Amino acid sequence: MKLEIIATRPEDALAAERGGADRIELVTGMLEGGLTPSIGLIEAVADAVAIPVHVMVRPHSLSFRYDRAELELMRADIRAIRRTRAAGIVLGVLTPDGRVDEVALETLLGEAEHLNVTFHRAFDEAADLFAALDTLTRYPQINRILTSGGQPSALEAVPMLAKLVHASSGSGITILAGSGLKAPGLDEFIRATGVDEVHAGSAVRVEGHPLRPVMPEKVMELRHILDGIRTPGNEG
Repeated sequence: MKLEIIATRPEDALAAERGGADRIELVTGMLEGGLTPSIGLIEAVADAVAIPVHVMVRPHSLSFRYDRAELELMRADIRAIRRTRAAGIVLGVLTPDGRVDEVALETLLGEAEHLNVTFHRAFDEAADLFAALDTLTRYPQINRILTSGGQPSALEAVPMLAKLVHASSGSGITILAGSGLKAPGLDEFIRATGVDEVHAGSAVRVEGHPLRPVMPEKVMELRHILDGIRTPGNEG
């Protein structure tokens, strides 16, 4: 079971690592759903921790549709990220009618050599989640999809997430469940969905507030729950 924690500063990343996180998603603008952090911040966080750091590539929070100038900016950001110790990027692009924007995606993936790629919660705004999954499986560079199953909270989408886990089996894409997940009920959620990666942000922060620091003990609480779970996908 893998645990990914959102960080917005080096102290967050260090606290997450101390608590047993497997990976960092590095963002700025948490209240806007995550935006691209500065190169200085990326370098500081990637140098501070030993666990992988995946960096958000999202120039604004207006939509998941980008014009040519915005895509060029994203390409430049990915090239800069590639020169740091960051292990991956997190991105998502949609067409106006809610399909994965393959032209934009291929443009961005062309800059992402040697980087892990997560398709973020733009996925949850797709018109058809299974069609979006099918499209993304055609891109070997994409390792995982961060999703709440099309709902504001992953807890509201247990049946859908279970279907997505089943549909993605053998595709090379891992379903990373995120949004609204906390320690209470996490074991039941994982057993019901079959996910083997979990993403947390506010749940591991002081008073559950997205702008407060990460607490290692809250990360550790999630880590202990995950370590005690066996799902159909990881028994043995």
